[in-house]
Amino acid sequence: MYGEEVAEMTGRIRDEDIALVRERTSIAEIISETVTLRSAGGGNLKGLCPFHDEKSPSFNVSPARNVWYCFGCGAGGDAIKFLMDAEHLSFVESVERLAGRAGLQLRYVANDQTTPRARPQQGQKQRLIAAHAAAVEFYRAQLTTAGARPAREFLAQRGFDKAAAERYACGFAPDGWDLLTRHLRQQGFSHDELVTAGLSRPARSGSLIDRFRRRLLWPIRDLTGDVVGFGARKLFADDDSPKYLNTPETPIYKKSHVLYGIDQAKREIAKQGKVVVVEGYTDVMACHLAGVPTAVATCGTAFGGDHIGVLRRLLLDTDAVAGEIIFTFDGDAAGQKAALRAFDDDQRFVGRTFIAVSPDGMDPCELRLAKGELAVRDLVARREPLVDFALRHVIGRHDLDTVDGRVEAMRRAAPLVAKIKDREKRPEYVRKLAGDLGMEIEPVQRAVLAAAHAPGKANTAPGKANTAPRGASAPPQSPADSPQAAVEREALKLALQAPVLAGPMFDAVEATEYRHPVHVEVRAAVAAAGGAAAATGGAVWIESVRHACADLAAQALVGELAVEPLRIDGELDPRYVSVTMARLQWGAVTGRIRDLKSRIQRINPVSHKDEYFAAFGELLSLEQHARALREQAAGGL
Repeated sequence: MYGEEVAEMTGRIRDEDIALVRERTSIAEIISETVTLRSAGGGNLKGLCPFHDEKSPSFNVSPARNVWYCFGCGAGGDAIKFLMDAEHLSFVESVERLAGRAGLQLRYVANDQTTPRARPQQGQKQRLIAAHAAAVEFYRAQLTTAGARPAREFLAQRGFDKAAAERYACGFAPDGWDLLTRHLRQQGFSHDELVTAGLSRPARSGSLIDRFRRRLLWPIRDLTGDVVGFGARKLFADDDSPKYLNTPETPIYKKSHVLYGIDQAKREIAKQGKVVVVEGYTDVMACHLAGVPTAVATCGTAFGGDHIGVLRRLLLDTDAVAGEIIFTFDGDAAGQKAALRAFDDDQRFVGRTFIAVSPDGMDPCELRLAKGELAVRDLVARREPLVDFALRHVIGRHDLDTVDGRVEAMRRAAPLVAKIKDREKRPEYVRKLAGDLGMEIEPVQRAVLAAAHAPGKANTAPGKANTAPRGASAPPQSPADSPQAAVEREALKLALQAPVLAGPMFDAVEATEYRHPVHVEVRAAVAAAGGAAAATGGAVWIESVRHACADLAAQALVGELAVEPLRIDGELDPRYVSVTMARLQWGAVTGRIRDLKSRIQRINPVSHKDEYFAAFGELLSLEQHARALREQAAGGL
C-alpha cells in the first residue's frame, strides 16, 4: 500500500498535513499537465491512460472526489499516487511537490512520533531538477558575456533576438573546464549529484569537469516545465566534437520520452487537436514565433513509440477525437528517409498524419528567415497526407517506363496501402496507385491484399495490446455480472462518492447483505474506516477505505468505484439512496429465501417436525420482509 511509504528513515510527514494536501489539490489540474481530459458526464473527466497504450479513453478522473482510475489497466488513486506513478517519485516526494504547489508548509515528525523535525533531505529527483535549474541560470548569465558573442551571433543570424533567447532560456557554456561544476558545488550539490545529473563528468585526472564547453545551450523541459537536460550546439571550428550534444541518459532525462518545446506547446496541442513535429531546437523556436505554437522536436534521437504516447495523450487521440500529426522534414534524402520512417509510426496514431515539406527544401527556421513568418504558417497549412507523400517517393525510385519498374514499384507501394488505418480509404488508394503506375486495378488490388495478409504484417492499432497490469489475473466474470452484484456495486459507489448523503442508510445495511466476495471486503473496509456516516468524502475518505482493504482486488475496486458514474440521471437525492439500499437487501433476502426453500424440501416433516416448522416460520418472515423491501424499491433504479 503506497500510503505506508510515508515512513522514512529521516522522519515522516504528519498525517493531518497529508490529508490537507489531498484536500487542497486539484487532481484535474495535476493530471491535465500530462493528459488531455474531456467531459465524461456526471462531473467526471476522461482521457487516454498514461500508463498503458489504448485506442479508446478508459482513464477516468473525478474532480469532486479528487481521485482517478483507469478501467483499462486497473491503476488508480489520488493525486499523490498519480505523481508517484507518472513521475516515479516516492510518496514523500509527491506530497512535497503537491504541498509546494498549494503553498502548504509541511510538518515532519520522528519515527517515534514525538519530536517535530525539519524537512528531510530532498529526494534524488528533486535534487537533480534543482541542479538543472541552477545550471540554467548560470548558462543564461554567461550568454551576456564577451566570450558568448559567437552564440549571440548564431541566434541573431537565424532571426532570434534577445527576447526570443530569453523566452527559451538560451544559454552559453563558457570556455572553462569546470566553471559550472565549481559554481554548483558552491551551491551545495555533491560530486555524485552532478555526475548523475549529466552536468559534469570525471576527467582523466580524477577531478570533475563540465560536460558542455564553448557551446550554445537550450534547456530541455519535461511536460511539467522542469528542466531535465540540455541540447548543446557547436560554435567554433576547432571544436572537433559532434555538431549537437545532448545530456546523457539520467534518472530524469530519457531522450526517447522527451520532446523539446512540449512545455510551451502542450496547451495549444490539446486545444487545437494538432501537433507539428520538427527536427531541431531552432525550428521549434521559429514555428512558435511565427504563429505555429504546436511545434515540438525530438532531442538527439529519432521520433519513436514513447514520443507517440506522449502526443496521443495530449491530443486525446481516439476514434471520437482524431487529431492531426504533421511532420516537417528537410527536403534532402535524409529528410525523405525520415518521412518514410514516420509513415511506419502512422499506425500508432488514431488520428491523421501529414507531412509538410518546403518546395525549396528549407526547414522552418530557414523559411522564416528567408520568406517571413507567413511562409512558415503556409508550410503547415499546405500539408499533405503522409501516405500520399510516401507513395509518391516510393514510386519515384522506379522507372515506370519499363515493365520491371512498374511491377517493382507496385510491390514496394502495396504494403503502404495495406497499412492505411482507415479501411474505407484503401480501395481509393488502390485505384490511385494503379493510375499512378499505369496498371490495371486487379493486379494492384491483389498485391495490396497479399501485403495485408502477409505473416507478421497485421495492422496494430493503438490499444490492441494486452492492457492488464503486470501480475494481475482476469477478474471473475459471472458473479460480477449478476443483477445483485450490480446493485451492490451501486451501493458501494454511494458510500464512496456521497457518504454525507448516503452514509446513515448505507451503514444500516450489514456486510452480510452483500454476496460478491470482493464487495463484502469493500463493505467491511468502509466499516473499518469509521463508517460512511462519519465521513466527509473526497480523496482522504476514499484513501482511508482503500487502506483498510485486506487484499489487492478490493483496493483496486475502491479506485474503480470512486470514479464510476452513478446510475442516475440528474441530481442525487435521498430517495435514490433508499431505493438502492432496498434493492440490495431485497436481492440478498430473495437469495436466502431460495436457499431456505431448498432446505425445507430436504427436511422430513414427520421425523424432524420442529425443525420443519421453525424453517417454515422463518420463510414466512423472510417473504414478508421481501415484500416490504420490494415496495420500498418500487421506484426502480
